[in-house]
Amino acid sequence: MSENTIKKPLKITETVLRDAHQSLIATRMPTSEMLPIIGKMDEIGYYAVECWGGATFDACLRFLKEDPWDRLRKLRDGFKKTKLQMLLRGQNLLGYANYPDDVVEYFVEKSIANGIDIIRIFDCLNDLRNLETAVRATKREGGHAQIALAYTLGEAYTDEYWADIAKRIEDLGADSICIKDMSGLLLPYAAEKLVRTLKASTSLPIDLHTHYTSGCGSMAYLKAAEAGVDIIDCAISPFALGTSQPATEVMVGALQGTDRDTGLSQSALKEIADYFTPYRDQCLENGLMSTKVLGVNIRTLLYQVPGGMLSNMVSQLSEQGAADKLTEVLEEVPRVRKDLGEPPLVTPSSQIVGTQAVMNVLMGERYKIAPIQTKDLVAGKYGQTLRPMNPDVVKKVIGDQERITCRPADLIAPGLEKLEKEVAPWKQQDEDVLSYALFPQVALDFFKYRLAQQDRVDLTKADYSDMAYPV
Repeated sequence: MSENTIKKPLKITETVLRDAHQSLIATRMPTSEMLPIIGKMDEIGYYAVECWGGATFDACLRFLKEDPWDRLRKLRDGFKKTKLQMLLRGQNLLGYANYPDDVVEYFVEKSIANGIDIIRIFDCLNDLRNLETAVRATKREGGHAQIALAYTLGEAYTDEYWADIAKRIEDLGADSICIKDMSGLLLPYAAEKLVRTLKASTSLPIDLHTHYTSGCGSMAYLKAAEAGVDIIDCAISPFALGTSQPATEVMVGALQGTDRDTGLSQSALKEIADYFTPYRDQCLENGLMSTKVLGVNIRTLLYQVPGGMLSNMVSQLSEQGAADKLTEVLEEVPRVRKDLGEPPLVTPSSQIVGTQAVMNVLMGERYKIAPIQTKDLVAGKYGQTLRPMNPDVVKKVIGDQERITCRPADLIAPGLEKLEKEVAPWKQQDEDVLSYALFPQVALDFFKYRLAQQDRVDLTKADYSDMAYPV
């Protein structure tokens, strides 16, 4: 390692219970697969285990027919020593729209009450106004508020930009900063430079999160370690690489015996890997895990397109019988992104830019059709983009409609009381109102399923001994 390397152990956050399976098997790992191993995971010495938030909430309700709050409580019961971390999309929480402040505050309160220690909070536009309520609520409830910066490339994203926003994050009251490289765009020497830039401008701990999509993840982590990054996000090897994170064991081995030695045991990590390997094999056999997500996708570097965004565009084009137009769409993406103020490409801005690029190519005329999400972004409903939008595009998309310049949530009335009334017939726990607030129809479907399951259990426990005929 270089002479400038910081001399302190590098901390590792393990992502296998959230982002790793979200990235590789569409968030389909059930709680039953997690619980048997968490006792051993608790002994590893991770800085934290990321286990909740992101797409896990929706997937639990919609596909797995599980209560996400119950999952969190069970994980908390099992992890006696290790901090539990979640991902939160700022004012969007875990949904896809801005929610009222009272809903955001209540969600944060219940997340921490049910077992979360660290809340990683980000905004798709890096608009810090959209993080204020969640950060304030996290601090009030005694949680660790980590603000994640969506990493991206572009003329506006200079060293000065990153240094300035890091200072503003510190002023906001955050406890740490995460560099969120959702696309695998962060190259090794760029990672080293960025970490040094942030370290020079803030005293907050720096966490680096990347995906292996471009094949550069482990190298980026190594150079970041040399620059003094405090924490890196890794996935145990059976659920690492591809569109997931670099492998935990690889980084532990690479740093062993150096000034950044993690201190984690390879033999203990092997037990974790051995546990998840049969499940990974099962996912490959049943098609839940596609080999397409396991390799290196160089288009990530060529077009700055995240893996999930790429798969969405491929799907949209295939549905229209226009799969041959993928390259044309990929070339349109940076043009659309520039027109729309050069936002980072992360949920939901990545879907907005990608879908608009598809529409522009299929229609043969740019912005002839603009989906409602594009109109909302242009109107300012998602917040402020770093660069001004193309005025001609703004005119074509929303006409003379007045654009929002304030914090978008300032225009949203409190909603918790109304939601409580709507969910009352189905409510079995306080947290049900939050499930309903985020995904109304999906939550109602789950509540009905839950009730049916409970009725079935009650029937099996009923005493029919005094009946004249057997049941």
